Amino acid sequence: MPPVSRTASQPELTALFASVQQHFLDVIVPLWQGPGWNADLALPYEALDAGHQPLPAQRYRAMACARQLYLFASLIGQVPGAEERAAALFRSLQRHFHDAEHGGWFYSIDPQGAPLDQRKDLYTHAFILFACAHYWAKVREPLVESVLNASLEVIAQRFATGDGLYEATLDRDWSSLDSGPLQNPLMHLAEAFLATLSVREDLAVQLALVELCTAMQARFVDTQHGVLMEKPLGSVDNWFEPGHQFEWYFLLASSDLLRSSKLHDALERAFAFTEQLGVDQQTGAVRAMLALGPDGGTRDATQRIWAQAEYLRALTLCPNSDAAVLHQLQALQQRCLHAGGWYECRDERGEVSRRDMPSTTPYHLATCYRGLADYLA
Repeated sequence: MPPVSRTASQPELTALFASVQQHFLDVIVPLWQGPGWNADLALPYEALDAGHQPLPAQRYRAMACARQLYLFASLIGQVPGAEERAAALFRSLQRHFHDAEHGGWFYSIDPQGAPLDQRKDLYTHAFILFACAHYWAKVREPLVESVLNASLEVIAQRFATGDGLYEATLDRDWSSLDSGPLQNPLMHLAEAFLATLSVREDLAVQLALVELCTAMQARFVDTQHGVLMEKPLGSVDNWFEPGHQFEWYFLLASSDLLRSSKLHDALERAFAFTEQLGVDQQTGAVRAMLALGPDGGTRDATQRIWAQAEYLRALTLCPNSDAAVLHQLQALQQRCLHAGGWYECRDERGEVSRRDMPSTTPYHLATCYRGLADYLA
């Protein structure tokens, strides 16, 4: 990418970022050290209500545990107790979710800790790989790397379809459920592969990542507009999500390995189109779901905080973007953050439609703020 222009707005941007980052450390992180932590199971509750009380537990997901493992691993050395919490989450991942009989990890357990949904999904395994890569980078414990290696092995041996793509969901015993590949799990697998390569040289992972992106370009990218669809081309009732477009763009543009790929070129060309259809230029709100073709238009105008964060992070890798980054950081602070935490969703009119705070959302804020920190460094 061309060098980013620095304008007179940078001091304001730096000050605003310091404010939202302090809010993250002073308000959001403590929610998951205190009321959001189930000490009996050593797991985060799935969500807190607006009064910081846990919502009645219906399940605990391995993916949520892994996202919180990433969160606290990223805070080691910065937040007191982060290393101890990361260690507890890593132990819980193995204790509650690992399938000793068939290998891999269950999707969820019930409120008492018994296996609930025992299917194996790529989304969960990608986040376990992602979290373990970041955690291993901080602690360098052999057991963490062994879990990292086990997740890579399961992904390659069980989920891979042989054409660069991966099944989205398999049964507990790895038998087929005919799910086929889906965009979102594949994106997080690319993210996990990149995290692995950031902590060690791994030619097999590098090759798998390149093959994955090549297959995504061939099977998921709309040839007219260059956007990544949520299901393979030709699927019935397909759509695309601006938040995922921006998330993919950041992953590709931040990687020396992928920045010259055809997939990156497609998403770079489609960036303005995605903004035009998917972002309200006045408020900065990112729409959830859009369709292409004769029936094109907004399918879901919900404004989710994770999509706001991903758009902001993507802008940090666009040229001459200080003004846009400042505008979007202001939008994130004013529309999504509040004194007690954050608003998860607003509806198409901009009214708050979800006041609960899921345990999975701090991952998006942490990765967004990391991108902003790198941008301002």
